[in-house]
Amino acid sequence: MANLKVKGAGGLALPIAAVLGAMACFQVGAALSKGLFPAVGPQGAAALRITLAAAMLLAIQRPWRTWPKPAPVAALAVLGLASAGAMMMFYLGLARLPQGVTIGLQFLGPLAIALASSRRASDLVWAALAAAGVWGLVGPSSGGGPLDPVGIGFALGAAASWAAYILSGRIVGHAFGAASAAWATSLAALVAAPVGIAHAGWALVSPAVLPLGLLVALVATALPFSLELFAMPRMPARTFSVFMSLEPGFGALSGLILLHERLAPAQLAGLMAVISAAAGAAWSVGRRPGTRALVTEAPPD
Repeated sequence: MANLKVKGAGGLALPIAAVLGAMACFQVGAALSKGLFPAVGPQGAAALRITLAAAMLLAIQRPWRTWPKPAPVAALAVLGLASAGAMMMFYLGLARLPQGVTIGLQFLGPLAIALASSRRASDLVWAALAAAGVWGLVGPSSGGGPLDPVGIGFALGAAASWAAYILSGRIVGHAFGAASAAWATSLAALVAAPVGIAHAGWALVSPAVLPLGLLVALVATALPFSLELFAMPRMPARTFSVFMSLEPGFGALSGLILLHERLAPAQLAGLMAVISAAAGAAWSVGRRPGTRALVTEAPPD
């Protein structure tokens, strides 16, 4: 896709709308996924979504036509494993925690990458703000009642997987371009499908499950991925990163509207602190000469 020059705020309006739409789709899809949990569990829901998404992306992109030489096969394998880990652990955390808390904790992965690239002492304020946010989300004084420690562990595992996805994705994206998502999601499906089958068996292909699984794959993968691909070349990387930092807020909002999950005031304050830290870190990194703002897009699975 050609790089387009954007002049003025008016030229950014459509790409910004696309980014906001992508985040909304992803979080609505995550909320809809909970409807699959009673039938196939979080493992089955993740496997179903990843597998159906891989089929969609393979059909649309046909990535085998542009296999690079030499290809970074090791990085691609890491990207596939990270994509599977991010989605499966996110769903396992989602089964035990409110959606806003889960996505807030998961967002610590890209935030850690941004902070690790910092070379200025002033950027430590974003680390302190993130730490305060985590305490607000899960600390004993959060006011939201005790949270499942296993769920917290899964959400943090999803954060680590997301960080690995970003690091390996930079290498794979440079070599494979737009085909990266199809290859990564296909490899993730090879990891997730056996886990889902072992957990849910034939229920994964039940007529009562497949329609919702297809809807989740479409809303949470095909639509946001297409919207992000439209937006990214049309807006500065720093601007894209800062807007993507709003994603935990979309998670809390969709959890409230679709799942009736209410966060306590301290948890809302913690979520806002994580959002502010992510946005501040993305903006700060993007301001330094010779660097690009961290793109905090979610794994396309």
